[in-house]
Amino acid sequence: MPAAVALPRTQEDVVAIVRACREHRVPIVARGAGTGTTGAAVPTQGGVVVSFARMNRVVEVRAADRCVVVQPGVLNGDLQHALAPHGLFWPPDPSSAETCSVGGNLATNAGGPRAVKYGTARDNVLGLVAVTGTGELIRCGGAYTKDATGYDLTHLIVGSEGTLALIVEATLKLAPRPHAQAGLRVLYRDAATAAAAVSRIMARPTTPTMLEFMDGSAIALIRRNGSDVPEAGAMLLVEADGDDDTLPYALQALADAAEGDGMIALDVAQDGTARDRLWAARRALSPALRTIKPGKINEDVVVPVSRIPDLVAAMETLASDVDLPIVVFGHAGNGNLHVNIMYDDGDAAETARAHAALPKVFAQVLALGGTLSGEHGIGLSKRDFMAEAFNAATLNAMRAIKLALDTDGILNPGKVLPPPSSLCRSDVSRDRTSSAFVDHQGTGNG
Repeated sequence: MPAAVALPRTQEDVVAIVRACREHRVPIVARGAGTGTTGAAVPTQGGVVVSFARMNRVVEVRAADRCVVVQPGVLNGDLQHALAPHGLFWPPDPSSAETCSVGGNLATNAGGPRAVKYGTARDNVLGLVAVTGTGELIRCGGAYTKDATGYDLTHLIVGSEGTLALIVEATLKLAPRPHAQAGLRVLYRDAATAAAAVSRIMARPTTPTMLEFMDGSAIALIRRNGSDVPEAGAMLLVEADGDDDTLPYALQALADAAEGDGMIALDVAQDGTARDRLWAARRALSPALRTIKPGKINEDVVVPVSRIPDLVAAMETLASDVDLPIVVFGHAGNGNLHVNIMYDDGDAAETARAHAALPKVFAQVLALGGTLSGEHGIGLSKRDFMAEAFNAATLNAMRAIKLALDTDGILNPGKVLPPPSSLCRSDVSRDRTSSAFVDHQGTGNG
């Protein structure tokens, strides 16, 4: 619990709160809608939680400039409804899109299935107004898409999880709402042939709007829960958007790329009802996980697309080693997969094995040349693994940036960056076969 909660309505309110907290060395934790998964908005050191629930206005829709100015507390879903009459939308679409806040999306650099074509939150913001840890109001970027003026503070603050500044206004880049969408469901013999298809698809000039992957365990799960998906070793869900004239050609190009060794079946869905049926399995997957075990550790790791089959194979081995189900699915076009470790949270032994498996997941991801988070952020739950992902010089550069914007360290202390005393991966050993980082299949790789 925090010592207090502040609910500002204006930028001036936020400046006053930060200055008062700085004067008394009181920690500040910014909070959007509370849908994050890494503990970034949890006030572990007490202090003041600054809730942006009352700063929830769409300030100005600038359709001619294809941008919108918003306060941070606007919900993603409400923003999309406000933009619909203008034929525009904001691309980030995390699974909590109806209830998460834009400020939270920016703080964590949220993505979602559409990120493969449209990018993450960082790719869809043009400018910010923010309050630093010293209580200064800074403005960066604006209603333009090209800027070579000074340091890019906008994209630095996005993804910093409230550790550098509190976002009080954002100018967001919008996209025209597509007139038509169509999808493909493609089944493969195994993860390796599905991943090869992902590489072929992403090499084509036509970029899919969405490209989702499910491993064999995910397919088996949704089949047990009543889905009509045929049995397969892996599945891709592919979607394209555009206009009525160009969409058929785009869909055919994606279908041609999806075909190849290991493909079992390919189904096309062009009308709304057919697309809904196609994506129903994907939407049902997360709720279905709870039918396996009540407890879930869900990590949003990223590996190079070519290493997807290696990650899936490693997770199968790990599941056997810890005697727990591990289900892998996610945004294949970006190599951003959700690794779900399932366990009975009422069973102490299973809980211990699940949490012991987590460092092995991250070690594997890093060994495959990947990174810890694609869209959830680091927060508290992954903070200590940052010392394995970066060397000391890199972490020190990050700490120097924080010190410049948050001189007294009052903004979300204890999040994102590990304590300076933490050992870093490159400082532990230059040996790629170090037990902490070696691929447990014997293919250590970075």
